[in-house]
Amino acid sequence: MNNGRVAIPSEKDGGLDGIRSGHFGHCDVFTLVDVENGEIRNVSILQNREHVQGGCMVPVNLLSENKVNALVVGGIGMRPLMGFRQAGINVYHDAVRAEIRPVVEDLIAGKLPLISDNQVCGGGGGHI
Repeated sequence: MNNGRVAIPSEKDGGLDGIRSGHFGHCDVFTLVDVENGEIRNVSILQNREHVQGGCMVPVNLLSENKVNALVVGGIGMRPLMGFRQAGINVYHDAVRAEIRPVVEDLIAGKLPLISDNQVCGGGGGHI
């Protein structure tokens, strides 16, 4: 990824040196990373909105409103995945690293795959 805004579901205060959240929809904040010409240009924090069961489109709409065009998750349900795809937000998969900075660096380097339909989960927690 050379240019765009990446969202990383994050715990507590987020940031490049923060830890990813285990469940994207219930994360505390999203760390937003603006990438320009393959380099990190700006990092900001976006407070997640509360959503009730079945409110999977809340984070989709929030990230879309904030001009995000890529999201990195360890797991995601089919419904929000379809919502992100419809909103034009590419969803990448990384279930290995918990730290935010190396995940962003891997995405910029083209090392992360787009998540496939057979990698979706049924919801709940337990995913990095």
